[in-house]
Amino acid sequence: MAQQQQQQIVKKNLPNGMKFVLGGMAGMGATMIVQPLDLVKTRMQISGAGSGKKEFRNTFHCMQTVVSREGPFGLYQGIGAALLRQATYTTSRLGVYTYLNDAYKVHFQKDPSVAASMGMGVIAGACGAFVGTPAEVALIRMASDGRLPIAERRNYNNVFNALTRITREEGLTTLWRGSLPTMGRAMVVNMSQLASYSQFKTYFRTGPLKMEEGIKLQFAASMLSGLLTTITSMPLDMAKTRIQNQKYVDGKPEYRGTLEVLGRVARHEGIFALWKGFTPYYCRLGPHTVLTFIFLEQLNQMYYKYILGSESKGSGL
Repeated sequence: MAQQQQQQIVKKNLPNGMKFVLGGMAGMGATMIVQPLDLVKTRMQISGAGSGKKEFRNTFHCMQTVVSREGPFGLYQGIGAALLRQATYTTSRLGVYTYLNDAYKVHFQKDPSVAASMGMGVIAGACGAFVGTPAEVALIRMASDGRLPIAERRNYNNVFNALTRITREEGLTTLWRGSLPTMGRAMVVNMSQLASYSQFKTYFRTGPLKMEEGIKLQFAASMLSGLLTTITSMPLDMAKTRIQNQKYVDGKPEYRGTLEVLGRVARHEGIFALWKGFTPYYCRLGPHTVLTFIFLEQLNQMYYKYILGSESKGSGL
């Protein structure tokens, strides 16, 4: 009887559809702030591909080069694709994870274990990555276009022009090029990010610190979650970026798969090249993780307060 009442409360307070909508809005808001760092990370990962020649000395040199060659707005190249990616990928992953997390709590009457949180993160990541791969392909190409010689640039007008031209010129399946490493990366990212955020948040709230629900708790949990996620996911992110930006020579792709990318990068550029762009990646992923979760928590509070007229029950994470 108590379980049925709790299920009714959850359904009344936060419809499943809103879990997806609020997740997407949180991700898009965070992306507007950190897009320049994502572009720098992409440029640094592509730097050295093929020839092995480094184009940038460090993060700041890369940023300075982009601004000097393409102007300040060059740092926001591909923002349309980035927002579309959040509207598809983040909407799906956060919606699925929040739904599964709430269902677990209702069914088992307790917070998820570490293993359960990791499992839900893997499922949410795979679902979100598959839905978001076309926008990811467009984003990688648009973000890297400025570093190519003028004659080789694709010059997409916007994200929809990119998707249309890719489909027309290279076939529909090209929109899912790199989907396997993208899904693999997303599974690792979400297993690390969502599960660790839930566990860090539970520890800070119920452990020795006894932190109360609020922005301070959300900030601490999300910063640690972002660091752990960066370390574990960067090699797969490198592989995903190289595959999605690869060119075909005589009909043959530059790379056959994720393992070949990782092997060639480690062999020709050094093992630590797998974490090339770590600083902008963490500076992007850390704040993006923080902002996404804080935005999500705040949007949930606003929904409860202004739509339902009741106290917030949290984001469900």
